[in-house]
Amino acid sequence: MPPTTPPGSDAATPRSHAVVIGAGMAGLTAARALADTHERVTVVDRDTLPDGPEARRGVPQGRQLHVLLARGAQALDELFPGILDELVGAGATHGDTQNDAHWYLDGHLLRRAPSGVFSYGASRPLIEHRVRARVTALAGVDVVGETEVLEPVTTPDRRRVTGVRVRSRATGTAKTLDADLVVDASGRGSRALTWLAGTGLPRPTTSRVSADVAYVTRHFRREPHHIGGLTGVAVVGFPGMPRGGAVLAERKDRFAVVLFGQFGEEPPTDHAGMVAYAESLPGPEVAEVLRTAEPLDEPVRTRYPASARHHYEKLTRHLDGFLVTGDALCTFNPAYGQGMTAAALQSLTLRRLLAQGTDDLPRRFFRAVARVVDAPWLLATGGDLRFPEAEGRRRPVDGLLDAYLTRYRAATSVDPVLGRTFLTVAHMVAPPTRLMAPGHVLRVLRSGRALRAASRRAPGGRGGTSR
Repeated sequence: MPPTTPPGSDAATPRSHAVVIGAGMAGLTAARALADTHERVTVVDRDTLPDGPEARRGVPQGRQLHVLLARGAQALDELFPGILDELVGAGATHGDTQNDAHWYLDGHLLRRAPSGVFSYGASRPLIEHRVRARVTALAGVDVVGETEVLEPVTTPDRRRVTGVRVRSRATGTAKTLDADLVVDASGRGSRALTWLAGTGLPRPTTSRVSADVAYVTRHFRREPHHIGGLTGVAVVGFPGMPRGGAVLAERKDRFAVVLFGQFGEEPPTDHAGMVAYAESLPGPEVAEVLRTAEPLDEPVRTRYPASARHHYEKLTRHLDGFLVTGDALCTFNPAYGQGMTAAALQSLTLRRLLAQGTDDLPRRFFRAVARVVDAPWLLATGGDLRFPEAEGRRRPVDGLLDAYLTRYRAATSVDPVLGRTFLTVAHMVAPPTRLMAPGHVLRVLRSGRALRAASRRAPGGRGGTSR
């Protein structure tokens, strides 16, 4: 049960201090939003925070391939103007997501064409390091490592948070940090549901969709001849082929290569096994990089069981002064690369709401970010629910929708306009409804003749063209 603050104490009066739990991307971007309206912001994290772009224990997925989606790049640049140029200056790559990469959708090679939709390739430690440097440079913001949050502190009636109890992992000393707002951005290990139960408030309902994905990443030296000079390749798994892989230029001289499998498919970590696994995928590029490029480190495996979304927006009562964001609110299958983008968009939402005032903030925030989360949740869970092995709620309309989108994916191999729209949706620039615009439905229906012609031209009868 959270400790309470005695009536009449200083901690019961309003202060302009916010505490953020977690110094990952969700916590750092939230701190940026809070810095506009709070005199002081304190970000606390269990880890010893590195001085440079190094992986850390509290972000186990940090060693895996990461991509900053187009909308995520825009959001980060709104929060930290100029940071995209900083990332590129530090070695990150960027390119037109349709023209500078190969995409295999249901085994069909999406037709390349300029799209104007740009994404960024960089390691997670590099992105987090640059964002953390920007946050720590803000006036009134402190980022404190080696600090564990024990529990929130509330008013005697347990209706409002007035701070958090923390303990130094270095000295074991505990103390209370008073605050008028606490934001839980502690990720999948969040204890927010337990804390809420301790206040007597109801727990939010949770939606889950199994992903059962295992993925292995290894880094390789990038040379000009690899994948024809493109910045990346993505092979997306589909029913009947629950395997996938990707190559991403993480720096000008380095590739990150990931192999993933779902529902019993397990990417190996030995080199010969990885090559053989990649050779089973549609398209030759991933296997070619594995065969010919110089490895720079050892493979790292990570598992992800299920996407989970906590529906705080459906609660009729909220704990005042307490918000939840990032993976503590909603996690997505990482194969879709949405986590950093969703976190940054939630922080932009927080900044907008704070500018309007703090009255009734939890209710306003959770309802607003539910709309932010809707699109990536639909994309990630919709992709996983295509697999019959996936456990999760299916709607009656999903069968018809999946049949249409299956035809749509095939049509992207002959119609670059459909491909551009697919990627703007995947990169969260456009809403999923754009895929079903009347003009696009007509394009999908008209693509049959071109697909049959492409199939006759292709070796083995499988369609697809890159130009």
